[in-house]
Amino acid sequence: MVRCPKDIIITINVLITAEDNVMSKLSGIFLPVKGRLIITIASFVCLLLFSAGLHAQDPFSRFRGMGNMGGGGGQKGADTLAHRKADTITLNYRYLDSSRYLKLDSSVWDFSKKVPQPPTWINLGNTGAPGRDLVFTPRMNSGWDPGFHAFDLYTFKVEDTKLHHTTKPYTELGYFLGSKSEQIIDVQHTQNIRPNWNFGFEYRLINSVGAFQNINTNHNNYRLNSWYQSRNKRYQNFFILVASKLSASDNGGLQNPKDLDSLAFTNQATLPTRLGLGLSRASSNPFNPIIYTGTRYNTSTWLMRQQYDLGQKDSIVTDTTVIPLFYPRLRLEHTFSYTTYKYQFTDQYMSLADGTTYFLDSTYYNALMGRPYIQSTDSFLRRDKWQDVSNDFSFYTFPDSKNPQQFLKLGAALQLLKGTFDTAISSVVLTAHQVKTQNVFVHGEYRNKTRNQKWDIEAYGKLYLNGLNSGDYNAYIHLRGLIARHVGYLELGFQNTNRTPSFVFDQASSFYLDTTRRTFSKENTTNLFASFEQPQLRLKLKGSYYLMTNYTYYQNYYQQRQETSPFNLLQISAQKEFVVARHWKWRALAVVQQVAGSSPVHVPLLTMWNQFGYEGSLGFTNLLANFGVEARYISGYKADGYIPQAGQFFSQSDTTVRQHLPDISFYLHLRIRAFTAYLRTENINTIAFSPNGFGWYHNNFVTPYYPTPGLLIRFGFFWGFVN
Repeated sequence: MVRCPKDIIITINVLITAEDNVMSKLSGIFLPVKGRLIITIASFVCLLLFSAGLHAQDPFSRFRGMGNMGGGGGQKGADTLAHRKADTITLNYRYLDSSRYLKLDSSVWDFSKKVPQPPTWINLGNTGAPGRDLVFTPRMNSGWDPGFHAFDLYTFKVEDTKLHHTTKPYTELGYFLGSKSEQIIDVQHTQNIRPNWNFGFEYRLINSVGAFQNINTNHNNYRLNSWYQSRNKRYQNFFILVASKLSASDNGGLQNPKDLDSLAFTNQATLPTRLGLGLSRASSNPFNPIIYTGTRYNTSTWLMRQQYDLGQKDSIVTDTTVIPLFYPRLRLEHTFSYTTYKYQFTDQYMSLADGTTYFLDSTYYNALMGRPYIQSTDSFLRRDKWQDVSNDFSFYTFPDSKNPQQFLKLGAALQLLKGTFDTAISSVVLTAHQVKTQNVFVHGEYRNKTRNQKWDIEAYGKLYLNGLNSGDYNAYIHLRGLIARHVGYLELGFQNTNRTPSFVFDQASSFYLDTTRRTFSKENTTNLFASFEQPQLRLKLKGSYYLMTNYTYYQNYYQQRQETSPFNLLQISAQKEFVVARHWKWRALAVVQQVAGSSPVHVPLLTMWNQFGYEGSLGFTNLLANFGVEARYISGYKADGYIPQAGQFFSQSDTTVRQHLPDISFYLHLRIRAFTAYLRTENINTIAFSPNGFGWYHNNFVTPYYPTPGLLIRFGFFWGFVN
């Protein structure tokens, strides 16, 4: 029993096994939800309820200046205006390629804003494992692409960097605990060193052992950014460093999916897998990850952008100060970036610390990979390393000097590329060859985002003139307008991309696993899209039509193919928030997809995500509570398989994947000023009573041989501080 303030009493009955694990035939399903985790959760619930009732003291009032982060006025009584002003923070941000300022989002219903788990994405059974979007999204970027995207969900990117402006230093700490030794740590800090110079830092760790053998993940992400503007407003300097160090074991899936119902394997952590069988279970220590059979991806980008404006000076004169203003008419810009990539897969014969020896499964490599020459005492290694040095020179013209979001931009860039490709089937690593090449391309952009936001237009084009990707191009136009406030917003767009297939389809790559040498033509993809949004009805409708030619894909575990015949795909989605009662809301997302023509692309006809629950204060002044149930339905379809050795999903037509039940989760999300807490119970749908009695072993499959985990309990918080 845990006694909380204000006579709130919570009784918790926990049965602890000899291994200090919560008991209930959970045999590795709850492993390792420790008893102390349950007590920690209860203590935090007490703290939240106690803090929510604090009105007179109101320790989080300092965040009321952060847009949506807080409520109305300051404290009562002896509090003075000067004190409230000194204790208030103004914090907003923008992105690198936009000048529009945004506010922090204070809502707590969307869990994916804090943890990389979007509702339409799937992963291969563990947080941090390879994942993809169920909503088909082809590559629409022209030019060079290394081709490794299975871990995109966990990679820090330059375009996602938030460039803040804040009146006081601000820090946010986040920490999550979950079943299967899951831990997530997130630290963010931003401050203005000077009124015209901001610095930011972010670090994120994702570590999880997983429910099955050899599926542990350990991801480290780093971000540093600086934004400097001269006092006369003419010069700006942006510096961004992002780095991701991703490590993930891969078991290749279960040997026999029916083993989930077998009495011989009451602990899912002992189920036989296709790769890494016999390896000891990974340690939960996030700072000492061990990856025997799996993937290591390291990427880093250094970017510096400098801008100098020519235009008209102005100022605002008050009684005590003069505020300088500057309206640009011409902008000169130089962007330098240096990016490194390292993609590696290893399945290595070795002697282990416990005295045993790990052998490769030569049958797997013979039957699935087309490599009968690989023996159990061999090793399998593939590694691509790239260096990308780019210089981009551009200039802008501003037709309306007082609207910086209306401009014409023209530029040219030189990209220098160097690739090194390593292979090994023994302890000796062979560097097969190196590639040095370049790209020269030109680009242009017109953007007009009106100040009243009634009509926005954006047009973009890029053409590769010379080099590795000569002939690639990308053309894009997008229009968004407010028809009328009682009608809503209409969006129309068109994009056409002609691109060289990703470099993993090039014979030079060490990840080119096909035993037959092939060459592929350029892919061409056209996308027509439209959307309608009615904010008053909280409704958004969207449609996309894709026409694809020369679509490249993996046919199986090692063979690559190209679909030369054109085919098309239609997507229609609807997103709506219903207010069922005063504080009860139902949020729904539905996506319908259909492929026409002979196509290697397989998509679920219907993907639905629903959230139904309470949203309100529960009578506490400073509390915002969300609790209820979430459900995700995926119609049966021939889901893509996964190739661990190449880090790619492949098209397959043999196995139809269907859910036993929709994925079901219970959630409790709370916010008190700048403190948010999350308590979730996921995969309730795995509950089973037969054939092996009560347990959590009716796992859904997301792709052939890869099941979702059983019952998961996750708890965490994010807490913001003004320093």
